[in-house]
Amino acid sequence: MNKDEQATIVDAVQKAIVRLVATSPAGHNLILIGGFRYRFLDQSVRISKDIDYHWAGEIEEKQRELIGMFKKRLLPVLRRQFGFAGSVAAATGPEADSPAVRTVLVAVWKVGVAYSRIEIPVEVTQIRYSDKMEIRTVDGVVYPTFSDADMVESKIVTIFNRRTIEHRDLVDIFLFGNKLVSRSHERVAKKLKTLGIARSVIEEKMRDLDRHAAYHGKAIQTIINTQLDPEAAKNIDAAGGGALVLKRATATIRNIVMAK
Repeated sequence: MNKDEQATIVDAVQKAIVRLVATSPAGHNLILIGGFRYRFLDQSVRISKDIDYHWAGEIEEKQRELIGMFKKRLLPVLRRQFGFAGSVAAATGPEADSPAVRTVLVAVWKVGVAYSRIEIPVEVTQIRYSDKMEIRTVDGVVYPTFSDADMVESKIVTIFNRRTIEHRDLVDIFLFGNKLVSRSHERVAKKLKTLGIARSVIEEKMRDLDRHAAYHGKAIQTIINTQLDPEAAKNIDAAGGGALVLKRATATIRNIVMAK
């Protein structure tokens, strides 16, 4: 299976998942967030394999509910419409032990086709938000989500709330930093305080971005090469590539978290 075929399958399965969640009782008040939200609702140039949801209740219980629904309703749809075999299970391993995230792993493959297995993580978590839930529509289906400002603010908060920086977050801040609002520095400060993130942690992460700019720039370049649409990647490369994205994203973050 080549890269284009794999991308087509991922896109089809992701859309089937979010449509099912949006139209099923188990998906009531599950709020679509993260990189795939940007791709699906805002036509982001970055491809995201993960599908992320905010859930205000008990996330482990919602994980079990989604597993049951996907087994009962998603797998038959994927088999009937696309000819995919599949499985659904709770993710396991060190990365699945976070108390703040529960992951359902949806795997699909074509029977008899070597190396055709694709895994799509569906993550249930909680983010801090300032605005009321919004709804967006695609092809007549209603998708609950958060405001554009809350979305990019959550990406900034995530930079300081993770042990290690996920460079895809910096790319999304670069792409959608224009969605910040005049009070975003106050809103982000409140979110960071609610999470108990100390000023010293914020300052250290900012120093890390500056001190290890070459490393972060290369990591961002990998995201550009592997997760961005080809024409967007070419344009960014022509303007400075990963180093440019890092510089712009870091400036955006600094303007928000270091504001007086």
